[in-house]
Order: sequence, then C-alpha cells, then structure tokens
Amino acid sequence: MQTPTYLSAELRLPTNWLDYTILGIYFVVVLGIGFAARRSVKTSLDFFLSGRSLPAWVTGLAFIAANLGATEILGMAANSAQYGVYTTHWYWIGAIPAMVFLGLVMMPFYYGSKVRSVPEFLLLRFDRAAHLLSSVLFAFAAILIAGVNLYALAIVVEALLGWPEWVAIVVAGFFVLAYITLGGLSSAIYNEVLQFFVILAALIPIAVLGLKKVGGWGGLSDSLTESRGADFMTSWGGTGIGSDNPLGANWLTIVLGLGFVLSFGYWTTNFAEVQRALSAKNLSAAQRTPLIAAFPKIFIVFLVMIPGLVAAVLVPKIGTPGSDLQYNDAIPYLMEQLLPNGVLGIAVTGLLAAFMAGMAANVSSFNTVFTTDIWAKYVVGGREDEYYVRFGRLITAIGVLASIGTAFLARSFSNIMAYLQTLFSFFNVPMFVVFIIGMFWKRASMKSGFWGLLAGTTAAMVNYFVLYKQDIVDIPSDQGANFVSAIAGFVAGAVVMVAVSLFTAPKPAEELQGLVYGTTSPGLAEPPAPGDEAWYRKPALLGWSAVVLAAACYIPFSF
Repeated sequence: MQTPTYLSAELRLPTNWLDYTILGIYFVVVLGIGFAARRSVKTSLDFFLSGRSLPAWVTGLAFIAANLGATEILGMAANSAQYGVYTTHWYWIGAIPAMVFLGLVMMPFYYGSKVRSVPEFLLLRFDRAAHLLSSVLFAFAAILIAGVNLYALAIVVEALLGWPEWVAIVVAGFFVLAYITLGGLSSAIYNEVLQFFVILAALIPIAVLGLKKVGGWGGLSDSLTESRGADFMTSWGGTGIGSDNPLGANWLTIVLGLGFVLSFGYWTTNFAEVQRALSAKNLSAAQRTPLIAAFPKIFIVFLVMIPGLVAAVLVPKIGTPGSDLQYNDAIPYLMEQLLPNGVLGIAVTGLLAAFMAGMAANVSSFNTVFTTDIWAKYVVGGREDEYYVRFGRLITAIGVLASIGTAFLARSFSNIMAYLQTLFSFFNVPMFVVFIIGMFWKRASMKSGFWGLLAGTTAAMVNYFVLYKQDIVDIPSDQGANFVSAIAGFVAGAVVMVAVSLFTAPKPAEELQGLVYGTTSPGLAEPPAPGDEAWYRKPALLGWSAVVLAAACYIPFSF
C-alpha cells in the first residue's frame, strides 16, 4: 500500500488580491447561473433532466466537463508522473471508442425508451430486483466519487492557499449545493460549460511553461528516457505478455481490462455522464453529445500528461519515500514554481472548477437516481410532481453531506486515479455486462439481470480485496489489479447471466420492443421525426465517428 494522499505544505502559493478577485468573480458567476436556471424549473423533468431541451453543443461540453474532475486534473497528472506516457491509454484506448459506441448504439435505447436514468432502463428490460440493486449500487458509487472530488479539492486548497481543510470542504460543498438546488440539472450543465473553458485556461499555461522549463518535448523525452528507461516515454513499449513495464500491465489487460471492460463500463452506463446526453432536445442531439465530447477528449490528455512528466523531471524522486512530494502534487508543484500572479488565480480557479464539476455531476445524478428510482418507486409513490422536485432538492443537500463523509476514504490512496478505477471496476463494469447482454440478447431472462449484476460486483471485489490485497495472486500494481478485477467482474456477470437465462423464463417479446437490438420502440411505429432515424442512416453522424476513431487509433502508435 502506498503512503496516504496529501499535498506538501511547501506548496503554499504566493497568491495576492488579483488571484482572489478572479476566484471571487468565478463564484459569483456560478451562483448567478444557478439563480438564472431556477426560472426554468417548473416540473420534475425540468429539475432532473433540463426538460430534455438542451442543444447538442451544450450537452457535449457538459459531458466532457463532468469528467474533468479529480480524475483528470490530479489523477491523470499523478498517473503520468508514476507511469509515463502509458497515461494516453486512458484516453485513446480507454475512452474514445466507448464514447463513440455510446453515441451510435446505446443512446437510441436510452433516449428512445424515455427513461429518466440508467437504472430505470434495467426496470424496463429486466425486473424490479435488478432495478433496485442497480439504483442502490449507483447511488452509493456516486457519493463515493463525489467524495473523491471534494477531498481532492480540500487538500489542494489547504496546501496551496492555506485555508483549513474543513473550510475548503464547506465552501465548495455550499456552492455545489446552492447551484444544483436552485436550478437543478440545467444549472449544473451550464456551469459545466463555463467550467470547461476555465479548466482549459488553467491547464494550458501549466503545460506550456512546464515544457519550456525542461527544454521542450525533446528535452523532456531525453531526461525521462535516461532516468526512467525508454518505455516510460512510449504508449506500448514493454507491454508484451511477460514483459516488465512501469504500469504493471500487458497489452492484453490494457485492451480488454481498460479499453473494453472498464472503458465501456464507465462511459456507457455511468449516469453522471449519460444524464447529460439524456437532457438533449432530441435523439440526434443526444447521439451527438458524446461525439462532440470526444473531440476535446483526444487532446486533453496532453494538458494533464505533460505536467506529470515535467514534475517527474524536476523532482526525480516524486512519489517515493525519499521525497516530500507525492504523485498527486505534480500540478500544484508546477503552479507554485511557474505561474505569476493573475495566471495563478486562473489556475487555482480552474482547479476548483474541475473538482466542483466532478462533484456536481455525481451529486446531480445521485439526486435523480435516489428520487426517481428509489424513493418514488419503492418508498413514496404516486405523489404530485411538485413533491418530487422538493424532495430532489432535499436529497441534494443530503448527498452533499454524505460526500463530505466519504471524502476521507480517499486517504489510503496516494494515486487518486487508482482509487477511482477501483470504484469503476466494482460498480460500472458489472452494470455494463448486464446492459450489453440485455440489449443484444432477447433470451436474457428477467431474473438474469439481478444475478448477473450481483455476481459481477462480487467477483470484482473478491479479486481486489482477497486475491490481490492478500497476495494470493501476484499483480504488480494497483492499476493492474483494477484491470484484472474489471475482467473478472465482466466474465462472472456474463457467465451467470447466461446460466440463469437458460433456466428461467425470458421476458415476453411484446415487452422488449425498443429495449433490445432489432426491435422497434412502440413510440417509433410511425415514420421517425427528422433527426431520429437509425444511426446507420445518418452520414454526418457516421462521419463524425469515423474522424474521432481514426484520430484515436492513429495517435497512440506515434508514441
């Protein structure tokens, strides 16, 4: 186990009135967006899904911003300082193909069925047991992941600005609570669009000045090749089966564990992301949402990877017992070393925006799932619409408080990305196998969804906590263990689903319309509206997908 997560006290930033003014303006704008969005909230559909009225460019930018939380900023920079250019796999292999698949194949099921959440789809496809289990697992995971963002925010603010940790937690939690409670999902999404540009404004100066500090890409590559070995600056070097590399994983576990199981499990079933696409104004806009997000995703890797690599050059022992700096310190260290006042204020604001975007995405998805999938269906059903809007606001406050409680679970991980990937292997991967089999196999029975989800989650946890942590199976790193856990969860879930389906009755064919590939939604029995045709009849959609996939396939092999 690595040393606990913290940021060095030596990273205190020389902030002045200009930096705090920029930060203050940002918080005022955030609350202003919340108040403005409040006027559009009249029904529960408005509060939880923005009335399904938003254009594709808004939902697309919100889709990518929702992912730009602790995972991207501290986590991926930490990954780069620890593992090198292998970090590119989390983007070009572990994100882009799944985002294209979500847009082309899965969004027609989600959007066409008119569900308000991802777990609700399992209620239509399987039964109440699968729906309830998936709702509870997702709500629990959302709070854990929101807690990661809040904890990362607290340790950054404490180290960089000198605020006590509890002050940072309360301030950030208050602002997220305020704008989501006021304007619901619309407020969260429009703030995420703002946060996307603020985050870019923060990361670009750090990457550019960092490269300049180490002599450009050539100087960076030469330094790390000499100190860490040639494979540290390549995407695929040393990934042959049986070979040794910094990541502790071979090409098979990267492609299957990360590129297929973890990636597709996260991007296609994580409601914190899918919720943004479900708020689009029509099916065409919903399908374009992840495709629009995929374009910046291709290039954002450089903005988070380069700071980690630069930190590995400037602090050769970073993350080791011989250094005061952990891998998570990479970006804060460069901020302290490189940025002048003013630019420093933008960078601090960008970090806060990133953490708040990640937290807000998970809190807004949590309040939707808890209200519509758990409370309204199993506790208090049949009430007037206004009741569920009020309850949604109440559960948002409870979710923020719970996130504060779970934030400190991240303490045992020096690399925040490792913690998040562990959560994804436990919760997202088993849900993905249930979705993919249920969507493409009509024979999958009603009971198979529950047992497949339970078996997949259990198998992933057993692999990680028993086989890996108890050293029964030798896996070189936490990330490698996450890949193997994901594969174990996927295989176990698939095997159990098939076995249960063979011994239990399938769902009646008439109840599968629009829920299984090859069937037609009853609502689309008439000719589809413009923009709602099948994806393979949309040349523009296919063109977008081809460009994104071509870039994602070509770039990795140039490193």
